[in-house]
Amino acid sequence: MTEIALQTLGLVRRVEGVISHTLVNGIDLSVAKGEFLAITGPSGSGKSSLLYLLGLLDAPTEGEIIICGQATSKLSEIERADVRLTKCGFVFQFHFLLPEFTALENVLLPMRAAGTMSAKDMNERAMMLLTSLGLGEQTAKRPNQLSGGQRQRVALARALANRPEIIVADEPTGNLDTASTEQVFGILRDIADNGQTVVVVTHDAALAARADRRIHIVDGKIHETTLGGDRKAAVTAATGAAE
Repeated sequence: MTEIALQTLGLVRRVEGVISHTLVNGIDLSVAKGEFLAITGPSGSGKSSLLYLLGLLDAPTEGEIIICGQATSKLSEIERADVRLTKCGFVFQFHFLLPEFTALENVLLPMRAAGTMSAKDMNERAMMLLTSLGLGEQTAKRPNQLSGGQRQRVALARALANRPEIIVADEPTGNLDTASTEQVFGILRDIADNGQTVVVVTHDAALAARADRRIHIVDGKIHETTLGGDRKAAVTAATGAAE
């Protein structure tokens, strides 16, 4: 049986105020280990809000998020931070690399925060990741010395540093040219094919169509689910998704 990496039950995110606004409205979702899930929807639909909840960057108003079998609704903020650090890797539209650090130093940051590896092992892993992403000659350069595509690949290496089960990406190709977009998407596809779960918010319908599954969000709810790719049968069996 295919393992479930990420699950939500009755997920709600509501912003209270003079006029309350519901960003995510009762979403039930299961994402299989090794699945590439694309989340699409119009601006303001709640897709990024959902993604931030899935990565524990925001807390739900109601409902549960289960990551690798661990319920998270009752965790303290310190415990949530530990799950984020060890179970999730993050990639955003803007790379958020620290400008004063080299590519290598940026990739080392999450490993240093986790504190589970020796300095030698951390350095070797960071070099391996950068080299595997075609950046072996760029490790000593700072972000302003790299192209947009190179910076996003450094961000991907940083996301992979702690061997997370889940990669969460918010418009990772939104600021890239066509060639860099294809390269970054190919890397994300390879990550999923190698057994890690990838969840991506994107406006690019052509890229979303190449994911294992696409969910389209409207008004904070799943409006439509589309399956695709070679892993269609496995995803259907694991998550109960239907066309």
